[in-house]
Amino acid sequence: MNMKKKIAVILGDGIGPEVTQQSIKVLNTIAKLYQHEFSYEHGLMGAIAIDETGNPLPDETIKICLSSDAILFGAIGDPKYDNDPNAKVRPEQGLLKLRKELQLFANIRPVKTYDALQHLTPLKPKLLENVDFVIYRELTGGIYFGAKSISDDGNVATDNCSYSVNEIERIAHLAFQHAQKRRKKLTLVDKANVLETSRLWRKVVQKMSAQYADVTVDYLFVDNAAMQIILNPAQFDVMLTENLFGDILSDEASVLAGSLGMLPSASVGNTVALFEPIHGSYPQAKGKDIANPMGSILSAAMLLDHFGLTAEAAIVREAADWCLSNKFVSKDIDPINSYSTSVLGDLISEYIERHISGEGHVHHERLHKSTII
Repeated sequence: MNMKKKIAVILGDGIGPEVTQQSIKVLNTIAKLYQHEFSYEHGLMGAIAIDETGNPLPDETIKICLSSDAILFGAIGDPKYDNDPNAKVRPEQGLLKLRKELQLFANIRPVKTYDALQHLTPLKPKLLENVDFVIYRELTGGIYFGAKSISDDGNVATDNCSYSVNEIERIAHLAFQHAQKRRKKLTLVDKANVLETSRLWRKVVQKMSAQYADVTVDYLFVDNAAMQIILNPAQFDVMLTENLFGDILSDEASVLAGSLGMLPSASVGNTVALFEPIHGSYPQAKGKDIANPMGSILSAAMLLDHFGLTAEAAIVREAADWCLSNKFVSKDIDPINSYSTSVLGDLISEYIERHISGEGHVHHERLHKSTII
C-alpha cells in the first residue's frame, strides 16, 4: 500500500539536527523502496527559536505540527540557559507548551537491552537477559503543569500536583491495550501510601482492570519500582505511571540499554503524534558528527509503526541490530573504534536497500573513504 504522509521536523538544538538528519535519510530510503511519499516541513523550537524569534515555541511551529501526520523531533537545550536559573525564557518551555498545545498526554518509551552493549551497563549480564518493557508516562498533568508559587520573601516555594479521573483513564486505556498485544502484564507505579493523587491513580486503574480481564495488574510504590528496575528488570512488561515518576524511572531504565543514545520515544494524544530520542541536546558534541543517531532512527521506526507500516519499521530495527552486532557503533559506545553519525545513517540506509533489493550483505564496502569489513 503506497502511503503519502507529511512529517513536521523540529531539529532543535545541539546534536538534534545531526541525529534527526539521519532519521530523515532512513525514512527517505524506506519511502523510495516501498514507494511511499514522505514530505517534510521544518519548524523552530528551543534555544534556536529563542535566538531567532524570542519565543521557545513560535506559533508557526504549532501550525506546522497540527497540519502534519507526525512530528520528528531532535532535542532542545543550551548551556547558556541550562546554567542560568534566573532565565525567564527557557528552551524547555517550548517542549512543555508543545505537549500541552497538541494534547500529547502519553509518552511511550520502549526499554530494550542489546547483547552487544551489555559491557556498558553497570548491571551483571544475567540481569539484562530478556529485558523488554515499555513505560507509559502521563505527560500533560501532575506537578509539572500545576500552579507554582514562591513567597514574597523567597523562602517558600510551592508546586501543585493534581490529576483528574479523565487524565488517568485516557493513558491507562492505552497502556492496557498495549499490554494486551504484549505479555499481558501491567504494572502501575505510584506512591499511594503517601500521595492523594496516587491513591486516585490506583483507584481508577483497579476499576478499569475489570475491562481488561486478560491483563494481570500489579502495583508498586515508586521507590520499590526504582529498585526493581535494577534488581530484576525482566519482570516488567508495560509500566504505567504519572508524569514526574515516569520522567525519573524512564531515565533510570535507559541505563539498561548501555547508552542514552539508544532509546526512542513517542508522545501521543488527541492530535498529531511526536517521535524523539530520549537523550538531550549534548551541546559538547554539536557539529562534530560523533553523536549516536540510533535513538532518533529507532524513533523514526516508531513513527512508521504509528503509520501502520510495521514491515518498514521492522527492517529499520533489524538494520540497527545489525549495526550493533557488527560493531558499527558511535563514540559513546566505543570511543576507539567508532563510526560517525552520518556514516551510521548511511550504513542503516544501505542495509535496508540491500535487504529489500535482495542483494544480501556486502562484506567489503567503501563508505566515506573508510573500508568496512
